[in-house]
Amino acid sequence: MAHDRCVDAPATADDVRSALAELSNPADAVELQRYFKTGPGEYGEGDVFIGVRVPATRKVVARYRGLPYDEIDALLDDPVHEHRLAGVLLLVEATRRDPERAAERYLAAVRRGRVNNWDLVDASAEFVLGTWLYDRDRSLLFELAESPVLWERRVAVLSTFGFLKRGDVTTTLALAERLLGDREDLIHKAVGWMLREMESRVSVDELRRFLDTHAARMPRTMLSYATEHLMPEERAKYRALR
Repeated sequence: MAHDRCVDAPATADDVRSALAELSNPADAVELQRYFKTGPGEYGEGDVFIGVRVPATRKVVARYRGLPYDEIDALLDDPVHEHRLAGVLLLVEATRRDPERAAERYLAAVRRGRVNNWDLVDASAEFVLGTWLYDRDRSLLFELAESPVLWERRVAVLSTFGFLKRGDVTTTLALAERLLGDREDLIHKAVGWMLREMESRVSVDELRRFLDTHAARMPRTMLSYATEHLMPEERAKYRALR
């Protein structure tokens, strides 16, 4: 059990696993496996849940801030979804202390396929890569956006949320244009969401310019998400262009 650990001993991945196990619920595990599409042929095929809700996972993570990177890697490489979620949230915490090292560990986990569902991406990309890359060369995100792996492309898009929150729309717009032809609905949703955030946080005119050029060939879901906060008549105008 996590609370049986010697007070002076360093925390480990097993301590985090034990703390999460104490909060697990088999009924929630069944519901979560359905919600995150873990069936054959679905985007989360084969993922394993123990039934710990996100707020409870965050409380566990708060107890283990400062967990060594190798122990975080052990969580990220775990087959249990909630363990991987704890791992990415611990890297978000680590970003506050050491953005570069946390980003390197995060990127390695992304590339070995461990940040592999939308909740894992959405809880981490903007805070880790979006923080680290703000004042750096962002070509990495364009490399990720070209990946055949759905989750790497979503990481690229969601990382730009960190830029939008600081008023920078350039990378969001560039990636959105590149991903207009993407076939995955989860990418359509991600791009549309970021365009909507750009409109509400930075400039509706930037969104209008993008829509004036691209609305006619935007996937339906992407366009729907992007125009959600526009006035009804303007929203209808853009949606009618498809």
